This record gives sequence, C-alpha cells and structure tokens, in this order.
Amino acid sequence: MDVGGWLRRHGLEQYEASFRENKIDDTVLPRLTAEDLKDLGVGFVGHRRKLLDAIAALRAEASAPTPLLSDAPLAADNAAKNTAERRQVTVMFSDLVGSTALSAQMDPEDLREVIAAYQNCVAEAVRGFGG
Repeated sequence: MDVGGWLRRHGLEQYEASFRENKIDDTVLPRLTAEDLKDLGVGFVGHRRKLLDAIAALRAEASAPTPLLSDAPLAADNAAKNTAERRQVTVMFSDLVGSTALSAQMDPEDLREVIAAYQNCVAEAVRGFGG
C-alpha cells in the first residue's frame, strides 16, 4: 500500500513527508498509536482522531477472513460443460481501409468520432437487412 496515497485519500497529505522521513510503511502503519502520531508531528487532535479511526479500519480489514476458494468445481459447471448445442452463427469482419494511416494523422478523440460515425452507418445498413 502507498502510505502517501492513503494519507491523501483521508485528506491528510500534509503529513506525507513526516511519514516518509520516519519510514512509516504499510507494515508499521496499522500499529501506530496516538503517541506515535504526536511524535510524527500530527498536532491537531482532530487529525490524530481521523488517523486513528482510519488505522483501526486498516486493522479490521487485515483481520477480516478472506473467503476460501473451493478446489472442487460446482456440479452445475460440470453439467454445462458436458452439454453441447449446435448454433448457426454469421460473422462479419470489416476493416476500414487506411485506418492505420488515419490514426497516425488524427487526434485520437477525433478518430474515435470518425470510427463511431462509420459504425453507426454500417449498423444502419445491417439493421436494414434484419441483422
């Protein structure tokens, strides 16, 4: 975990340098006390309280049991794998001639708009044939 990012998420980025200088990392962070926070220069009681609450949440998160994955596949999965269904599928592949060269010349957002307009046009033609 990035401790600096964690501090920023809690609106306490002003303590990032102090935490870094004192080598506070993700292994030390969950064990910090109010006294440690004072030593780190966290002078405001409100900030210490915010940090202690966030640290308590980290501890709770770390101690929460993680669900175990079963080694045995589900029976429903086996049934689905052992059945087959024949379907007719029509696949269409199309390529915009010169699209690679066009992508080198255009801004990505403008190119996206051009391709979207092309796709809308083609989709309309496909819908015209009941597809």
